[in-house]
Amino acid sequence: MKGLPATETGVSTRTRRWDAVIVGTALPGLVAAVRIGMRGGRVLMLEEEAAEGRFPGMREPFWVSGANKEGVLGTCLRALGVPLIDQRRIEADPMAFQVVMPDARLDVGEPHLCVDEWVAWGLAKPDDARALVRAIGAAAEAERDALLESTFVRAGRRLALGARRGSAMAVDPPPVAAKPARHARGLPGEVEAASPELRAILDAQVRTLCHLGAGSPSAQARARLLGGPLEGGGVVRGADPWLRGILKRRIAALYGEFRSVPERFRLVSVGGQPGLAPDEAGDSGEVWVGRALVLNAPRSGLASAVAQEPLDLLGGPALRHRRHSVHLRVARELIPEAMAARVILVADPGLPASGTNGVTVRRLLVADDPAHAHLVVSALLEASEPDLAAREEEMIAAVAGLMPFAEGRLVRVSEPIARWDDDAALEEPAAGDGWPGEVGIRLGSKQPVYRLDRAAVAGLGFEGEILLGWRGGDAIAADLG
Repeated sequence: MKGLPATETGVSTRTRRWDAVIVGTALPGLVAAVRIGMRGGRVLMLEEEAAEGRFPGMREPFWVSGANKEGVLGTCLRALGVPLIDQRRIEADPMAFQVVMPDARLDVGEPHLCVDEWVAWGLAKPDDARALVRAIGAAAEAERDALLESTFVRAGRRLALGARRGSAMAVDPPPVAAKPARHARGLPGEVEAASPELRAILDAQVRTLCHLGAGSPSAQARARLLGGPLEGGGVVRGADPWLRGILKRRIAALYGEFRSVPERFRLVSVGGQPGLAPDEAGDSGEVWVGRALVLNAPRSGLASAVAQEPLDLLGGPALRHRRHSVHLRVARELIPEAMAARVILVADPGLPASGTNGVTVRRLLVADDPAHAHLVVSALLEASEPDLAAREEEMIAAVAGLMPFAEGRLVRVSEPIARWDDDAALEEPAAGDGWPGEVGIRLGSKQPVYRLDRAAVAGLGFEGEILLGWRGGDAIAADLG
């Protein structure tokens, strides 16, 4: 692979340098930036202007795992050095989300809640329900332990940032040997033995929580997607109720800075170091380069944004699916009392929970708009959907059916469209990629270019992205020795 083209610099060109330049502000890049910063690196985060202007809730995960000490998120927040006051802002919620079907409304969350709901709706007998929850919980715990003990990514050299070659501190300590699994790995047989009605609910949960367009998660990833919500959910409290906001403030305060970039730019190299020229015409007189360039956005979006000849490192299959979202606003008093903060709506349980047959709703409350609730309504659609307006109307109609007193009072909020800094694009993983395998992040170019491949961790959803950023940031920092 050739790598990035060299650009000429002269007296009118200002070259700004960082240890790492991260292109895109999806969740893995934010986590990676903190880890690189903790190892002594200075980081530049580049956010597309359109993405920066969107309502923050549009980019928040549908489900945030509980921030308990042993969980993936809680462990990661401690590893990122997030202050305790911010960790405590992520409050545990015994309910992860609701699944609403034509003839059922089930609360999904801590084990006793699931058992009670399955029995109450006639989906399982009490003993079978308890056995199923125990089996899923044990499998999910085994996957959680394996995830936290895994290196998760592979890159290049393992040298600590800033350490001298040959010094005692230059090489990372060997990884801690994994503890023997306390439970069997993979999907427990009790899941397949469940009633068809209950399996439809579990399948809708997997389809919603994973970030795959068409593929299916591995058995190990599926076990984690089913069992993670048994730990409940996390709700960020405060005037700025965003997980991404907690990470962005930490980066800006300690480890680097953010810059906004237009929808067109150039990827270049200066003196063998990779970077970005924010002005496609070259009139700005600035080039931003790093000892490492980290691509934290879909290849398809970046390929359409770079103002130059196609680059080999951005090649890949065409985008086939995206999770399209609509932003609605409604008076808070019109929200049904029994409606959870996160809802999965399935119109026909006999069909896959994709397209507008599987619509998710997130209810978000912000301090500067005390009279209204904000709803982010999403559905998994074809990237080439020919009648997007019709699909959006179907999504809004699904929400109106959930909130009968809000009919005619759901207000659509217009949002900027991001071209490349796009969390909604669902690229398909390469054959053989995905948990329980490791994710390769170093691209085969002349320069040190990395890609935080969200497609490769899509089977694990939110937790996969957190771990990709955490382990990927460590690996990039080690390579920068």
